[in-house]
Amino acid sequence: MKGLKYILAGILFGIVMSKSEAISWYRIQEMFRFQAFHMYGIIGTAVVLGALATYIIKKYNLRDYQGNQIVFTPKEKSVSRYLFGGTIFGLGWALTGACPGPMFVNIGHAYWAILIAVAGAIGGTFFYGVIRDKLPH
Repeated sequence: MKGLKYILAGILFGIVMSKSEAISWYRIQEMFRFQAFHMYGIIGTAVVLGALATYIIKKYNLRDYQGNQIVFTPKEKSVSRYLFGGTIFGLGWALTGACPGPMFVNIGHAYWAILIAVAGAIGGTFFYGVIRDKLPH
């Protein structure tokens, strides 16, 4: 029963993704073809809410539910790193019609073809873990 809150959060995430149509291959293709604002609106809302939450956490020095201080550590600003990683992520997203979170929601909807994309994502993550030390970070 310890992980029940995570299961409930996952169910809520799946419902939100389904109802907003963010798991729809058609909606994702519309976005990459610049044919509709739908997905940009969802992503933009998430970015604004994330920025607002970060601002509030920093301004009021909020703590997590265990009382620990929330610390934001700055990362190295390397444009080529983000450009390369974002391009790979975007190509995968465009080719499969799904990003990592909604892939699992599609499994819940019994869209079994997405298992190929899930296997590729897990394999790619594993491969990155194997070669991570050899990459320029």
